[in-house]
Amino acid sequence: MTTEFDLELTRRHFFSRTAGGLGIAALSNLLARDLDAAPGQAGLPGVPHFAPRAKRVIYLFQSGGPSQMDLYDPKPGLRDRQGTELPDSIRGGQRLTGMTAAQTSFPVAPSTFSFARHGASGQEFSELLPHIASIADKIAVIRSMHTEQINHDPAITFLQTGHQLAGRPSLGSWLSYGLGSESSSLPAFVVMVSLGSSGQPLYSRLWGSGFLPTRYQAVKFRAGREPVLYLNDPDGFSRDDRRHYLEDLSALNRLHWDEYGDPEIENRIAQYEMAYRMQASVPELTDMASEPEHVFEMYGEDSRKPGSYASNCLLARRLVERGVRCVQLFHRGWDHHSRLPMNVANKCAQTDQASAALIKDLDQRGMLDDTLVVWGGEFGRTVYCQGKLTADSYGRDHHPRCFSIWLAGGGVQGGVTYGATDDYSYNVAENPVSVHDLHATILHLLGVDHKKLTFKYQGRHFRLTDVHGEILRPVLA
Repeated sequence: MTTEFDLELTRRHFFSRTAGGLGIAALSNLLARDLDAAPGQAGLPGVPHFAPRAKRVIYLFQSGGPSQMDLYDPKPGLRDRQGTELPDSIRGGQRLTGMTAAQTSFPVAPSTFSFARHGASGQEFSELLPHIASIADKIAVIRSMHTEQINHDPAITFLQTGHQLAGRPSLGSWLSYGLGSESSSLPAFVVMVSLGSSGQPLYSRLWGSGFLPTRYQAVKFRAGREPVLYLNDPDGFSRDDRRHYLEDLSALNRLHWDEYGDPEIENRIAQYEMAYRMQASVPELTDMASEPEHVFEMYGEDSRKPGSYASNCLLARRLVERGVRCVQLFHRGWDHHSRLPMNVANKCAQTDQASAALIKDLDQRGMLDDTLVVWGGEFGRTVYCQGKLTADSYGRDHHPRCFSIWLAGGGVQGGVTYGATDDYSYNVAENPVSVHDLHATILHLLGVDHKKLTFKYQGRHFRLTDVHGEILRPVLA
């Protein structure tokens, strides 16, 4: 007699069932490691591959493409070239977006903002960044980043997953998979999107686990009474009721696992248990009442507004304090195709103080040495004006050939400016840095050999850096 099990026993199920059968004796130990309130959540055996400089990473992602020449890459010589045509030799036949492809003129638009040197290192920053300028000796600015995509979606996907097409695991998922978490009551990977920041849409796949098991995807925290969706119990349902419910549900899921050997069943069990523990840990985490007044003053008045960029920066510090491996903050609105001087000033007002405060806060708590902080977007902006150029206003189109980011803490050498662009901030002139190089460096600082952290999928061993990636040793301490 043919059973439903026989009908559904595919080749994939057969091998997973066989592997499960051979390893069934270890299942209880595996579940105990994942489900019991033991310290931390283990990663892969043998990872980290060597002594790490950083234990955790906070990625401050500025979605939309901040203008490098208005913030981190001064080009004072362009003031004498305002309104002149960008030489064809500089543009070099670059593919343009649909927003400027029809332009017949590409006039040079120098920045209207002044730059000054700061700190003992003398790094140069725009007047729009007085707070980041105050940590000049703590950060390494990379001026020679470049990417392969000129449009937002594939460029952001590339920065987050190492590939331009959707479907690969995100950086945080790779870290969660390889290193696990130091916390038993919070996920290894948390994402927050600034409340009220508008701009290009952001998709959950940007922090998804791709072909990795689903337990490694990020948990998204939101502002408001319910920071994590579907975490709260319904009225009249006690914590003891929840515990009994999960035990019964787990028993049913394990029976299902015994029959089918589907590894996603294990992930489901683990995620239910993590949600149970988060019911107790998240309210304490998100209650800012314990923070002293001087901390709010350091992060700025917006830090009192749940869901703001400043509040999320403060919450990121609280998360990594409690053992979360990777925290990513997404702040939208850097896509300035018109009225850039006004718009970029507004974005800096929202982010400058809190970004710098996060570095200072970690430093004061003795956590900066083993916490890596990354600030940057998916690409830069063009030196030529999109639309009408006036004496005090201009727009800039997307520009993948060069842009600026910065790193701090976690084994990074502060006070360093790495790489350079040409006189127009249009092409990389010295020490080009690819997205794969950045990812390789982040992994290296966390003790991971980017060539060894792999996952076999559809017959091939994949990794975050694909077949590329060089470590940026000149920026390492």
